Amino acid sequence: MLQFFAKYKKFAIVMAILSAVILYTFYTLMQPAPSLPIYQPTMVDNTLVDSTVQFVKKYHKIADFELVNQNGETITQDDYPGIYVADFFFTTCQTICPIMTEHMVQIQEKLKDDPSVKLLSHTVIPATDTVAQLKRYALEKGVNDSKWNLVTGPKKEIYDLARKSYLAVKTQGDGGKYDMIHTENFMLIDSKKRIRGYYDGTNPEAIEDLLEDIAILKAIEGDENS
Repeated sequence: MLQFFAKYKKFAIVMAILSAVILYTFYTLMQPAPSLPIYQPTMVDNTLVDSTVQFVKKYHKIADFELVNQNGETITQDDYPGIYVADFFFTTCQTICPIMTEHMVQIQEKLKDDPSVKLLSHTVIPATDTVAQLKRYALEKGVNDSKWNLVTGPKKEIYDLARKSYLAVKTQGDGGKYDMIHTENFMLIDSKKRIRGYYDGTNPEAIEDLLEDIAILKAIEGDENS
């Protein structure tokens, strides 16, 4: 009996390895492809959502916009035909904004050779974040103009985008009309202008999650367009 097993030992080992490979292959093929949610206003903390859209359950998209970037150029949704990452900030913020901006810089660096993904940062204080101020900030932080726009514009338009489209900022109860308190949120937007993810822009681990989800979203959109 021992001689029998000794004779077929190598064969048994090869068959065991082959069986393991086959089982792993079948297991992998049976796993669902990675996917990302499509966020609707009802899925988001309602303190970040304007009351006019809080009960929307489907078909939510980022509204068309017309803003001005750090170079004085008009930026619209047509400049963002693909995937992009959006946030809200202001240049004189001394709390979470420097961390968020540094993480945006890291995302810019990671994706510098990928023209299909862009970045978009909206100021929540357009009265002080003029084009000239945004340009100074962009130069200081190393913003790549072809990749990343810092935008300003009418306060109401930015407020509406923040509260009705990106679902990303809180209102300042004791402030004036259209006053906003930005959050640490980064939003991942797909080519159909839908929100596919929210990420803590101050958390390095969340930034890694965001980069992984960008890769997943690119694969999803590639499959949809193939």
